Amino acid sequence: MKTIEVKEAELLKNSHNVKVSKIYDTEHAQAIHITLEAGETLKQHITPVDVFFYVLEGTGIIEVGEEKREVSRDTLIDSPAKIPHCWYNNGDKVLRILVVKVPRPTETAGLL
Repeated sequence: MKTIEVKEAELLKNSHNVKVSKIYDTEHAQAIHITLEAGETLKQHITPVDVFFYVLEGTGIIEVGEEKREVSRDTLIDSPAKIPHCWYNNGDKVLRILVVKVPRPTETAGLL
């Protein structure tokens, strides 16, 4: 059995300049852990595959396509492939998000 503690996972450099760790990566899927500190945002971008987000901690604003909604802990958000999306942490507490990409992307996301 393989286990990974998020706090020990390698941080990935990214164009959003936020704390991102790849915690699962197989030929079929990929899972990313994102931490947005108060005031941080995940810039609008397009992912080439379907994505779902699961809010682990905190409250934030998710924008997928033309829809924008405030979401909080224990909420799952579906984001279809090739639809612009972004996150905002306008609060004063940390926002932690699990991101699952299916199938595993073979190309990188594009910033808008």
